[in-house]
Amino acid sequence: MNGLAADARPAPLAAEAALTRAGQLVGPALDAAVARLGGELRDPVQHHLAGGGKRIRAALVLLSAAAAGATEADGLPGAVAIELVHNYSLIHDDIIDGDQERRHRPSVWAEFGIGRAIVAGDALATLATQVLLETGHAAGVRAAAALAEATQAMIEGQSIDMAFETRPAITPEECLAMEQGKTGALLSCAAAIGGILGGAPGQVVDALADFGSDLGIAFQAVDDVLGIWGEPSRTGKPVGSDLVSHKKSLPVAIALAGPASAERDELAALLAGPLFGDDLSRASAMIEATGARRAVMAVAEERLAAALAALHRVQLVPGPRAELAAVAHFVTERDQ
Repeated sequence: MNGLAADARPAPLAAEAALTRAGQLVGPALDAAVARLGGELRDPVQHHLAGGGKRIRAALVLLSAAAAGATEADGLPGAVAIELVHNYSLIHDDIIDGDQERRHRPSVWAEFGIGRAIVAGDALATLATQVLLETGHAAGVRAAAALAEATQAMIEGQSIDMAFETRPAITPEECLAMEQGKTGALLSCAAAIGGILGGAPGQVVDALADFGSDLGIAFQAVDDVLGIWGEPSRTGKPVGSDLVSHKKSLPVAIALAGPASAERDELAALLAGPLFGDDLSRASAMIEATGARRAVMAVAEERLAAALAALHRVQLVPGPRAELAAVAHFVTERDQ
């Protein structure tokens, strides 16, 4: 565990360089995969991908392959596949949430209609499996199986998240379990399939999977904070968007799990109704007053530490391991 001190605060430029490199490597391969789709599918997909993205999941695949002793190029099919699944989930999420914008541009369903958005997302999910199976070796088959399992966990997490919206309250434990599937599963898979495609032994793949899983929870915890208190110019969504859409995110779950009181009852009543203007501001302030914001950031810090510890549990190539740590810090230290 001595290496954790070296990972404590890597320079942001290290993460940005890794993400830029991932984008340069994955971009052309992702475009080539999407070009295989028919025009009716390709147009909405290309519209969505034109909005950009940091390619965080792709970077985890490439860096994990290199950390396992292979090359980033060895992880490329996995990086493309993980990006296809991630973007399929975003297209469908925008439909579910009714979001008309994604990254300050019209979402796919808002531009092309719900039907075309659904089938465009379906096409990306199927294409991801094709990309991995077409590698022509056993590691590609194992990676495809891992991706299928993670995708199923992600879908189940999304379905639980939707069910939570109609419940008056959920426990923090229920929320964390949901987020483990909705967000953690795909990040865990990204790190794991890099190791799989890099030919790593089982214990290394398991450690990389644990790294991605804990990073996923840390990432989602920060996202939950931004969903209530984030600046629209940074998040691309209106202030308090998670409260407006009645999402039972971790801050809400923690705030409502406190001791019975008039304030908690008032908050529960506020959250149950339509929120805008003064009511939205009051609900945000009441949640923060419970200490929920600090508690969620503590979860993020704990899970980040666990993720970094997983990287030191097994033998990894030092350079790529340090870049994995840098990316982990980068995605959990977004403006709050």
